[in-house]
Amino acid sequence: MSITHTTDIVTVWIDEDGIPRRMFWAGRRYRVTDTPTRLGPEPGVPLSPAITHPPTPLKGWRFQGTSDDGDTRVFDVRLADLGVWELIRVID
Repeated sequence: MSITHTTDIVTVWIDEDGIPRRMFWAGRRYRVTDTPTRLGPEPGVPLSPAITHPPTPLKGWRFQGTSDDGDTRVFDVRLADLGVWELIRVID
């Protein structure tokens, strides 16, 4: 298993509930082939008062994607400024 950290810009198609269904990266289209997991703190979960500089909530997803030729990987993506999706991690 290898983990690659990146900041590639990708195209992500989401459904009406905001859940990713497809992604285009490195010349390939990947279909989401599992149940995506939201990245970042859960809304409404209190942080410890000892935390003086809470992190900015990450708006992102982790999901498994499979290309038409059978390449399967796990992707972490986040929604950046101006609605641009960034690929931040690839696990294969």
